[in-house]
Amino acid sequence: MHCPSFHQSFRQLLPMLQRQSCRTSSSDAQITSKIFLQLKGLPTDESNDLNEFSEDIITIGLFENDAPQASSILKQLVSKDGYKTKCKPKEVRTLQREQLEANKVYNSCMETQDTKGVTYDLSTVWRVVKGERIDVGAVSGKFVARENPVFAGGNNKLKHDVEGVVSVRKGSDGGFGFVIYPGTSGITNADLDEDNIVVGRVIDGMDVVRRLNQIPVIQSAGLNYKGLGGSTSSKRSAAPSRACRYGSKELYCNEFKPLKKVLIQKTGTL
Repeated sequence: MHCPSFHQSFRQLLPMLQRQSCRTSSSDAQITSKIFLQLKGLPTDESNDLNEFSEDIITIGLFENDAPQASSILKQLVSKDGYKTKCKPKEVRTLQREQLEANKVYNSCMETQDTKGVTYDLSTVWRVVKGERIDVGAVSGKFVARENPVFAGGNNKLKHDVEGVVSVRKGSDGGFGFVIYPGTSGITNADLDEDNIVVGRVIDGMDVVRRLNQIPVIQSAGLNYKGLGGSTSSKRSAAPSRACRYGSKELYCNEFKPLKKVLIQKTGTL
């Protein structure tokens, strides 16, 4: 049996290695599948008219070759059956009214744990830091009691260096949500590069992303957000805390939250 020499094998691999080494922008990554989000509640134009709303669609191309595990979870979250994950243990709260709410959320979760996975339907755009990040997919209702997915893998060569890059936070701190980078192409976001896994980019509906980037949000003068090139606190990077639901006085609970609710009304694959 003839076995190829080292030099023959290397010559066969060289074109692939060259493609991988040359790919420095997320705009060059291969799109293997597409998902879409239909939003409701976004002002109709950049005048930020809060009295007029439209339904808008964002189409995202996924990089399954570069981030197969994370991309698979996103595809399940936009599917009819959803992403299957178990309910968290019942929380023990100090105040009776808080315990009653925790019991209600837990019981509601257990009713659907084996029949309905988590979906983005009626989740929200929960944070917009202009030019920095748009955080999408904060689930509510019975889904808040589900165990968060653990996002793993990713290709470190893919960066937040082009308008519309989509990523998820490594590990489980980001909840079920994901981030759309609305920044300027060619200027990378170092904080997101460090904390997140690039899973795709917006291929249709960038006009919707730009309008999202402009919507009015709550801002607290007491917080110091350094933005690009600066540091971001772990609280600001992570998903909305359940402490916020129970009247926490932490300022970050509402910081950069849109003044008007923007919902994900419908999702799916293309």
